[in-house]
Amino acid sequence: MEPGAGAQTVPGRWGTVVCVLTGASRGFGRSLARLLAPRFGEGSVLMLLARSAAPLAELAAELRDGGTGLRVECVAADLGCQQGLRTAVAALREVLRAAPPGRLLLVNNAGSLGDISKSFLDLTDPDEINSYFAFNVTSALCLTSTALQAFGKRPGSSRTVVNISSLCAIKPFKNWALYCSGKASRDMMFQVLALEEPDVRVLNYAPGPLDTDMQLLARTKTRDPEMRQYFQSLQESGHLIDCTVSAQKLVNLLAEDTFSSGAHVDFYDI
Repeated sequence: MEPGAGAQTVPGRWGTVVCVLTGASRGFGRSLARLLAPRFGEGSVLMLLARSAAPLAELAAELRDGGTGLRVECVAADLGCQQGLRTAVAALREVLRAAPPGRLLLVNNAGSLGDISKSFLDLTDPDEINSYFAFNVTSALCLTSTALQAFGKRPGSSRTVVNISSLCAIKPFKNWALYCSGKASRDMMFQVLALEEPDVRVLNYAPGPLDTDMQLLARTKTRDPEMRQYFQSLQESGHLIDCTVSAQKLVNLLAEDTFSSGAHVDFYDI
């Protein structure tokens, strides 16, 4: 990665980075934060967003104690409701406008599975559907556009946007109408960003079947019995992926910076 203007680089570090990471309190987001923090050079800022304040504060304290001098900001907000999104957007603007030059890295990781006990024909409540897309699509679009505007185009700086995608963005799964359509929407949304803003590096990264609470829901709550059995077999055969292993692949991708902007890159493609 290109270091920030005037930044002192240390081997293995990326120079001055301003990083925004959503869904940071657990699972993949938490693992990614722990891997990214040591990469950031002097003067860097890491902004962690999630709904749960306590685990966010605990992670921030851990990262601040890492000895890198990293500034860690926490924003506890529900991105699925308007007030929570406004809180996150306001905090984002405040941090990014005062941020040092260097590299902006925004990772849209926050997401939810939806009610997978329902079939397509059960999804008749517009409030339920709109609530799902507000959290999983609208918030990602608003946070990304806000971050890119607030950081702006600065001489010697660069901007990278990562969308945590899924195989479900390109393949349908029974009972997963909300999740599949949300992931497909996000992938296409960020492909449009890559076309409109050629100076912004955009990556749709599918982390593979992670060993998380979401996978536990998948193998216990999915309505279709064949789908439940499929997810159970992944767990029983040891084919679920540790969050840290997948997060490390993403960090390597970002360090190499050779992907085509807007590309969908799967864990198994690397």
